[in-house]
Amino acid sequence: MYKFPYYTEQDEQKVIAFMKENAFALVTGIGEQYPVATQIPLAIEIKDGKIFLSGHLMRKTDHHLTFEKNNKVMVLFTGAHCFVSASWYTNPGVGSTWNYLTVQAKGTITFTDEQGTIDAVKAVSDKYEGTTSAGAFDNLSKEYIDHMVKAIVGFTIEVESMENTFKLSQNRDTDSQKNIIEQLKKRGDYNSAAIAVEMEKRL
Repeated sequence: MYKFPYYTEQDEQKVIAFMKENAFALVTGIGEQYPVATQIPLAIEIKDGKIFLSGHLMRKTDHHLTFEKNNKVMVLFTGAHCFVSASWYTNPGVGSTWNYLTVQAKGTITFTDEQGTIDAVKAVSDKYEGTTSAGAFDNLSKEYIDHMVKAIVGFTIEVESMENTFKLSQNRDTDSQKNIIEQLKKRGDYNSAAIAVEMEKRL
């Protein structure tokens, strides 16, 4: 991970909030020949000061089989990112760059029993679908749920270490940062606007 102290967010609550906002995360592990990975929506909970990630995946896929053999995984949370031109700096005689926000969480994955799988699906469904929608988890038939849990398996990841890079031109002078924000806002795309907002928070 690209690490400098001025790119590291020290407030863990802000890091966790970022993870919750960007919870469609990439879970990776070490396969026999190549790394394996799958992108999954996760529920994030804090229990007794520890961070737990939960979700579900298809049974007997390459990543499921790999995670069963080697339960050490890394989860990558990514947010907005964009190109930043050196022409926007007060001193443009350096290379252009890329601003972005990302978190790497490393931990141990544990697969659940059938009830745990149902709970994992319900947690994600309740978060995004809600509990009063026609598509709410509690409106699913028992027959559908019984069929579904045969094809998927729930899991929990206990986070053991976590790193982040919130690269937002913190190494540039204030005038350069203000101009970067202005130029990003002019672009009009989502990523540039989101990075501009994050930069403004830190001025």
